Amino acid sequence: MKKPRSTADLRGLARLATEATQNVTRIAEGVHQSVWSTLGMPGGEAPGTTRGITGLVYRSVLDITGAVGWGLDKAIGSLESTLQPLLEAIDEAGPESAQRAAMVAALNGVLGDHLQASGNTLQLFMTLRVEGETVISADVDGNIAVHDALAALPAVSGHLVLMLHGLCMNDLQWRSSKYPQGHADRLAAANGCTPVHIRYNSGRHISQNGRELANLLQAFVDAWPVPVESLSIIGHSMGGLLARSAFHYAAEANLEWLAHCKAFVSLGTPHHGSPLERAGNWVDVILGSTRHTAPFAKLGQLRSAGITDLRFGNIRDEDWQDRDRFERSGDRRMAMPLPGNITCYTIAASTAPQAHPISDRMLGDGLVPVASALGQHHEGERHLEFEPDKQFICYSCNHMQLLYHPKVTEKLLAWLAPLHAGGEASVE
Repeated sequence: MKKPRSTADLRGLARLATEATQNVTRIAEGVHQSVWSTLGMPGGEAPGTTRGITGLVYRSVLDITGAVGWGLDKAIGSLESTLQPLLEAIDEAGPESAQRAAMVAALNGVLGDHLQASGNTLQLFMTLRVEGETVISADVDGNIAVHDALAALPAVSGHLVLMLHGLCMNDLQWRSSKYPQGHADRLAAANGCTPVHIRYNSGRHISQNGRELANLLQAFVDAWPVPVESLSIIGHSMGGLLARSAFHYAAEANLEWLAHCKAFVSLGTPHHGSPLERAGNWVDVILGSTRHTAPFAKLGQLRSAGITDLRFGNIRDEDWQDRDRFERSGDRRMAMPLPGNITCYTIAASTAPQAHPISDRMLGDGLVPVASALGQHHEGERHLEFEPDKQFICYSCNHMQLLYHPKVTEKLLAWLAPLHAGGEASVE
């Protein structure tokens, strides 16, 4: 699908640059005041601000930056009718730029909650895509629209495979130059099922995206041109948590699409969190523990809600509501078992060439430990009951390679191909 360069991109980037400059200025003022405080000098009216001429300088920088940002936004808006044709003219013909899609996806993963709260034009809205075309979408208020592209699809199947990408990723990243055919492509070639891909703002809370996906899937199944016979969901990394969240909210709302879902496969999903986000939380605590480093804790707290959800694997509103997500705390999630009416599989990865207790526990795939990806937990109620023959560890494989690794493809074909051919899910 063609996605030309847009003045909306320019306005979104200008707003981000303005906000970044203002935030750095506030951090600098906080450091300045922390030094003055050690000398007994009083600060400004608000915590972390300076007073007198120094305070006036910082306020002036903030005000001028805000004025420049406002001016840029208005200037781009007033010139939109002139700029947009120029941007489209210099854009290459062909499908959407993978570079732009990757940049916007990364921004949404890191700052997606802020982009949404500030109404930034770079925020992503949840869409389901088939053959590169958006067929159904949700707007900022959760209103769902079915697009004309759905009816225009040349051939579709009643057997569907939904691919859910992870944090900072997008639907174009399930392939590589070495493996141009992705997992979904191979499944479609094997039995004629139709691949469906999601694109979403991965910086929002997982539970918010999960509820939206549950509703979007119901509208999607209702609008699909042929009766849906089976739906399999494959989630990479955060995508696996998104699927589990959608299962929960679909069951809560008695949504009919859940009855069509026959299989769920998680790939490198941090079912019980990622040590990297927990380390990030430690950084927040350490930086905030002294007067001089406290202003820099704001840098660590730029992490999106989606990222902080990965600390322990939050998938329900109750897991994060009424809590400071940057406060150091233990795992407060409500236990959430796997859905009982769906055949569930999981694949973990390890960068080690073979099984090793230390590398599996400490390294895993570089981001997610093997135990977390397999759903294992020392607390019985949190342990996810993936049956032994529905688990697989891919060695000499890192987190990102799970997106297209041939051993993963082979396992998916063995597990899911019989299901989409009209048989039952394999338990190989």
